[in-house]
Amino acid sequence: MQNKRILVTGGAGFIGSNFAHYWHRQSDLLVVLDALTYAGHRRTLADLEGAEGFKFVEGNICDVQLVTQLLTAYEIDTVIHFAAESHVDRSILGPAAFVQTNVVGTFTLLEAFRHRWEAQGKPEHFRFLHVSTDEVFGSLGPEDPAFSETTPYAPNSPYSASKAGSDHLVRAYFHTFNLPTLITNCSNNYGPYQFPEKLIPLMCVKILSGQPLPVYGDGQNVRDWLHVTDHCEAIATVLQKATPGETYNIGGNNQVKNIDIVQQLCDLMDELTDKLPVSPARELITFVTDRPGHDRRYAMDSAKLQRELGWQPQYDFATGLAQTAQWYLDNEAWWRPLLERSHQ
Repeated sequence: MQNKRILVTGGAGFIGSNFAHYWHRQSDLLVVLDALTYAGHRRTLADLEGAEGFKFVEGNICDVQLVTQLLTAYEIDTVIHFAAESHVDRSILGPAAFVQTNVVGTFTLLEAFRHRWEAQGKPEHFRFLHVSTDEVFGSLGPEDPAFSETTPYAPNSPYSASKAGSDHLVRAYFHTFNLPTLITNCSNNYGPYQFPEKLIPLMCVKILSGQPLPVYGDGQNVRDWLHVTDHCEAIATVLQKATPGETYNIGGNNQVKNIDIVQQLCDLMDELTDKLPVSPARELITFVTDRPGHDRRYAMDSAKLQRELGWQPQYDFATGLAQTAQWYLDNEAWWRPLLERSHQ
């Protein structure tokens, strides 16, 4: 495979920053573009700053002039598109930002990349890899088979609808313009550097702060959990091996109820430190009114990715969860300023 000159959008966020750390030595150049909103943190990339072949640019993917300038100036041949508004609760409170970033932003990137690809004579090694979510498929019943690449889209929140819209744009640019695009749809990610609004980091920081642990509804909602390192390896595999136009589901083969995760985290934190404000931490669990349109169950069938490209998840959930809890325990200096900035 020809060496890549990569633009990573959203590379100061959770999955994007983990991918930047994972990939930067494998390409000639890795440029991170991030708007540094509440969930983006430049210090997440501190150990890459100044490294050979690494560049950071603060900016918005909806800025067509900036995107075009970056693609040209850095001779980008590959875009890995992580940048997205991604929190369902925030999409319920303010849907407009999700449509702007996830739909208009993706369109802006596709158009700029298409113009560069065409201007260069449509090189075969160019790639546009769009990172999406299992939520575009809607909700599963307890006995339903896992989502596959052929499952019909049925998004149930403004967030998932905006991601579905971006998926459709990427697919259309392949079929209309032959643009060499790829789409991955992943299950819930967990691991280091995740902003503490998502379930696992939220519960970690609230346990450490002695605050109530809010569990939606009856806590029986089921998610498939994928360690972010396994996700990065899957994306790299798709980038290196997949045929343009293909879509791959990425899952961790770990279907767990929300309440079970919260209880496991309570027990882990009790074991990891004797300095909790409230112990046992399970005393903090509080059931709250369910989220509107809350999907009951997600599950991802990664058989196509495993069969065609040879990828397999490496993390078992118990090990990954324990490592993640330890990371949040050890890295308050990373997450505390983020929380304070978000509350402002």
